[in-house]
Amino acid sequence: MAANSSSTGSKSSNSAGGKQSGPSAEQVVATFQKMRQEQRSMASKAAELEMDINEHSLVIDTLKDVDPSRKCFRLVGGVLVERTVKEVLPALENNKEQITKIVESINSQMQSKGRELTEYRERYNIRLVGEGEADAQGQTAASSRDNEGGGSKSGAGVLVS
Repeated sequence: MAANSSSTGSKSSNSAGGKQSGPSAEQVVATFQKMRQEQRSMASKAAELEMDINEHSLVIDTLKDVDPSRKCFRLVGGVLVERTVKEVLPALENNKEQITKIVESINSQMQSKGRELTEYRERYNIRLVGEGEADAQGQTAASSRDNEGGGSKSGAGVLVS
């Protein structure tokens, strides 16, 4: 398959003098990998913020049962400050709400990026390694290999590992 990709790349570079046929296979793969990495980093950030929400919930639940005039310490910008529970509890609840809104925003951005990735995969016929065996249309691996060899309208697909 690597030889097929390189020969496709050389053909497109040779024909670049006459007409532009689009990005090369390497550029398509690089763009796809970049988009996947962006989506992964969004998912990582969302998971991190979800853990922060859980920690906030735990502290809020603990502080609700405590006397409001009791001393409480809070870390603000790397500095531990002394407050009372009645001062800290509303701030924690506000922080939790803000983090929840951010997580919702990140999740919607991830869905948008997922749709963008799907459209990009369909546009450039990108297939992931191991995806051929579990084809959604129920084709066997052998028949999908036969179809790749035949004259497809969109040209050669790109295989991403």
